[in-house]
Amino acid sequence: MAASTHKKVVIRRFDREAVAGIVNPRNYLLNDGVEVLTRSGNVIRIPYGEIKVICFVRDFDSTEAATGPRIFQARPKSEGLWVRMRFRDGELMDGLMANNLLSLDALGFSLVPPNPSSNNQRLWVPKSALAEFLVLGVVGSPLKPHRRKPPASAQLEMFE
Repeated sequence: MAASTHKKVVIRRFDREAVAGIVNPRNYLLNDGVEVLTRSGNVIRIPYGEIKVICFVRDFDSTEAATGPRIFQARPKSEGLWVRMRFRDGELMDGLMANNLLSLDALGFSLVPPNPSSNNQRLWVPKSALAEFLVLGVVGSPLKPHRRKPPASAQLEMFE
């Protein structure tokens, strides 16, 4: 079965109320803003300067979009770049993004939130919303192969 062509989002803005709606993930990012179909059926375009974060959500009615954990409590287990963002308003948020420079977007960053089992499945943060963007670590680096333990030399072989 094919994936849905439209995704539920909650767009958090700096000085205004959040907007819940639906976007087409292939073409919602435009040159001058984000195009979203609101729950009331209106198509609106929100300029990047107003957007703090776009939360791709499972359910519109959950309050987790605004109250979920923002910082990893321990080192993430999934592979990728562990990043910390400081927004223009001073809020901090962590995320995990792909360790692939070809997947970077010119307008912003796509990442997995600290608690991927919450209502927020993915986040997209415009570069204009950030005051600081730090890479805290590389998780699962392909440069370091996993070392295998050598078999113990004192171990007796079975059925010798």
